[in-house]
Amino acid sequence: MENKKEVLLSLKNAKTYFPIKKGVMKKTVGYVKAVDDVTIDIYKGETLGLVGESGCGKTTLGKSILQLINSTGGEMLYNFGGNIGVKNLKKLTSAEMKLARKRLQIVFQDPQSSLNPAFTIFGSLEDPLKQNGVAKREDRRKIIGDLLEQVNMRSEYMDRYPNEFSGGQRQRIGIARALSVEPELIICDEAVSALDVSIQAQVLNLLKELKEKKNLTYIFITHDLSVVEYISDRIAVMYLGKIVEIADAEALYENTLHPYTKALLSAIPVADLDKKSKRIVLEGDVPSPAKPPSGCTFHPRCKNCMDRCKTDIPALKKYMVDGKEHFVACHLMEEQQQATPLSEQS
Repeated sequence: MENKKEVLLSLKNAKTYFPIKKGVMKKTVGYVKAVDDVTIDIYKGETLGLVGESGCGKTTLGKSILQLINSTGGEMLYNFGGNIGVKNLKKLTSAEMKLARKRLQIVFQDPQSSLNPAFTIFGSLEDPLKQNGVAKREDRRKIIGDLLEQVNMRSEYMDRYPNEFSGGQRQRIGIARALSVEPELIICDEAVSALDVSIQAQVLNLLKELKEKKNLTYIFITHDLSVVEYISDRIAVMYLGKIVEIADAEALYENTLHPYTKALLSAIPVADLDKKSKRIVLEGDVPSPAKPPSGCTFHPRCKNCMDRCKTDIPALKKYMVDGKEHFVACHLMEEQQQATPLSEQS
């Protein structure tokens, strides 16, 4: 995505820390730095893939954007447009937050636990409509029936219960619920990881189709690098609460710069053995976000670690690789001069 595109959401030094409390008095003795100084722009109409190992902070970042988790610092600037303009999601009034709940929605990982088994599908989907002024029951039924048809399900399914559907069907219902308030931005939190491969393809194609029809913007959180390549316009790679690399999907796979990203991509299963790259095995475990390493947090597992990596935190800098923008936070890039640094991301 080029910078001339409209920025819908801008994260500036976003942080989400969880206090560690000990003792009878529950004194705070430290913090788990789940999201640590994340700066990134999300453009209107794009799909931003957010990838990384389990525990790197992807889901926490998504929930922080939605204000389901209170962030600790930084800014989350959302462009509401019109008379409201750009607002910090952390400082919204009650009326503005109600509008934000319409504009920002989420599709959860587990389609079964995200639906109340005691409610019919109509019962699960009608509450957002009630909250947003659809008072008449017949109007709500018409809207929900149309939504179900948009996700390739029959409208009469609204009177059934969640246990009567397969996992793929339940996820389609979850997507319909997210669409019910006509959002601009949808955060897909591992939206296909609980599904069979064949069903994954159907849901991914549905998401792409809906994006084009409704001009949606997605933040697609996943650990599956083959899935994120298929659906994403840009990809951001997280490690221990930080963004370590951002690029267009094609550029990331063709010109991978960060050692961590290279290791992730080397683990993707490939049917053609001639195209299979050598597996890069990372040594050791992911460090604790409660006690992150000094300097570059990846340096204890990096085979290219230099003395500088152990003390200096690398900034996320912009490079030009084959004429395309590429952001990476790695001292090795500066030392090897594989690309020309233009500026630090603001």
